[in-house]
Amino acid sequence: MSDDISQHIDQMIRHDDNPGGQPLPESFEALEPDQIALLLESLPLDARQHAWEHVPAELHADVLVAMRGEARESLLHHFDSATLDQLISDLDAETLIELAESLPEEVVDIALARMDDKQRTHYEQSARYDDNAIGRYVDHELLILPHNSRVRDAQRLLRRAVPAYTEHLWLVDRTGRYTGAVPITALFSAASHLPLTELCDSDLEPLQAKTELKEAADRFELAAVAALPVVGDNGLLLGRMPQRLSTEILHETYEAQLMATAGLNEEEDLFAPVMRSSRRRATWLGINLLTAFLASWTIGLFEGTLEQIVALAVLMPVVASMGGIAGSQTLTLIIRGLALGQITTANMMPLLKKELSVGGLNGVLWALVIGVVASLWFSSAAIGVVIALAIVINIAAAALSGVLIPVVLERFKIDPALSGSVILTTVTDVVGFVAFLGLGTLLLL
Repeated sequence: MSDDISQHIDQMIRHDDNPGGQPLPESFEALEPDQIALLLESLPLDARQHAWEHVPAELHADVLVAMRGEARESLLHHFDSATLDQLISDLDAETLIELAESLPEEVVDIALARMDDKQRTHYEQSARYDDNAIGRYVDHELLILPHNSRVRDAQRLLRRAVPAYTEHLWLVDRTGRYTGAVPITALFSAASHLPLTELCDSDLEPLQAKTELKEAADRFELAAVAALPVVGDNGLLLGRMPQRLSTEILHETYEAQLMATAGLNEEEDLFAPVMRSSRRRATWLGINLLTAFLASWTIGLFEGTLEQIVALAVLMPVVASMGGIAGSQTLTLIIRGLALGQITTANMMPLLKKELSVGGLNGVLWALVIGVVASLWFSSAAIGVVIALAIVINIAAAALSGVLIPVVLERFKIDPALSGSVILTTVTDVVGFVAFLGLGTLLLL
């Protein structure tokens, strides 16, 4: 599939560069909305605008929803009033929720005015929750029955169109509060007069609408169902979280963590304007520059030592690199554990001891190897001893930092994936240089 998208990208760009040459790709109708979205995001801005003209009008809303925020806004920015009017002519509540932040407020108001009362109510309920709450993105296509219904009522309901990801019927009381879920498979062998309440799945717990997206997706995985009901504070059934939504949340979460390690946002447009991208990246580069100056200042404290023993300058990158790699391994493991809820105050000390033991074992092993190599390289056993001790100290410090840094950041509500690696690199550089050059000063001068 990725090869197909790559071919479409090549054809689109060649056509845009030479309109009389390479023909446009085959009809967009052969592609799914998320594939079209990926294709559009992969095109330079001018080619993207041109390609958008060939997207079927009935797919516009779905494609825009599937696009990343910045890429979507790059298209919406060029929409005239007629195009916007066509876009919002028949939006449902879920689609408008996804597009609302990218649309002018007056356009959102017009779209709401065109909705029927049911869709408008759905939108208003969802809009009460913030961007990181599952209640904002609930799916409203679900089969609902009064809690006093019987099997025959459910069987009649199932003769109508059944939404995707449906394996339960949801029961509500007369005020709309959620009372239970009935597995559809239980209806096959049940007597038609039997009350549905006797067939309820007692193990299926609803999600609270204020539950954070990642937590909701994690709970969904454990539930092993096609959809989970979502309720408000008053127990009102707002909608459901289908498997599709859970998959999207997990995908976006992991992408956000990946981008955060470089100080970027998951909504970043591949072809965002140069000045905007430069401004964002400059901040991250500035933070890294400060940490680099700190490491350089540490080295400067031992300027006299370096002038007398040039071999230390040659070997310094080895110490920093070994500490950085060891620390990043621990850091990655701990960040994953925090994301999965595996790390608590109860298992923190055993985990810390384990990582220090791993760091100590690897530190001693590689210290011996590097110490021997350095001794032979510079014909000095003392230099071998200095770098071996520095490696042990730095790898141990890296293991300690790899555990504590993400835990402390998590306590302060700071994403460890965003800033953990920067802090860790600074720690391992500073500790490594101080240990190496300090020992060199003591043992070699």
